[in-house]
Amino acid sequence: MTAGTSAPARPSRDRRHDPADDRVDERPTLLRLTLVELRKLTDTRAGYWLLITIGLVAAAIVTVILIVAPDGDQQFGNLFALAQFPVGILLPVLGILLVTSEFSQRTALATFALVPRRHRVVVAKLGAGMVAALLSVLASAATAALGTVLAGLTGEGGSWATDPLVFVGAAVFQMVNVALGIAFGLLFQSTPLAIVLSLVLPIAWSTLGGTIERLHRAAEWLDTGITTAALVEPPDAGELGAGEWARLGVSVGVWVLAPLVGGLVRTLRREVS
Repeated sequence: MTAGTSAPARPSRDRRHDPADDRVDERPTLLRLTLVELRKLTDTRAGYWLLITIGLVAAAIVTVILIVAPDGDQQFGNLFALAQFPVGILLPVLGILLVTSEFSQRTALATFALVPRRHRVVVAKLGAGMVAALLSVLASAATAALGTVLAGLTGEGGSWATDPLVFVGAAVFQMVNVALGIAFGLLFQSTPLAIVLSLVLPIAWSTLGGTIERLHRAAEWLDTGITTAALVEPPDAGELGAGEWARLGVSVGVWVLAPLVGGLVRTLRREVS
């Protein structure tokens, strides 16, 4: 008797269709992540009150100008430009809170668990910061417009003559300020430390550049207080020449891009617990 051997059955290629194979990548889009980051700005008590403070400061500056400035200076361009500087001081703090609140409130673990590619979270935070900067410009413009109307009703002011480049300069000015705050927040990942250094270091460098003659030339390229001033100072706000744009680019590279790259590397490598 001979034992017959049969060839092993080949695995069937007809697999049951899995509906999961047809699903698209369900990762949240950058737009959705940016909207989430914008919501986080108002979810925390600090961020909520900081946004309110920014609006109140802009209104307070316009009110003071209407009270103490001559009628000839009570025009939209001046009101809008002067409202930018105090707002520009507070916006870096907003950018810092946008980043450091993840670590101070221990939400970073959940955030990075839901979005494992951490660089996408950083990009979303940058996008939210840019939106907040543009909204601050719109709020300042609305406040300045109201002030201009009041100036026209109560005195001889109320001129609306304004170059459209004023709005472009203000937008760039505030976006640089927010980006600086986000960069310092990523680099230091501590709210008190990032806020203090973002305020002290530029002021210290500006003081040294203004008092030490050998640093005058370097300060023209590295002092953001000088390089960004032409973006908002009337009467030529926003009308930067090639040299002024070059100095602005260098100062932004030193104070924003370098800390941003360092902070991104640290965020990607940090062990979150």
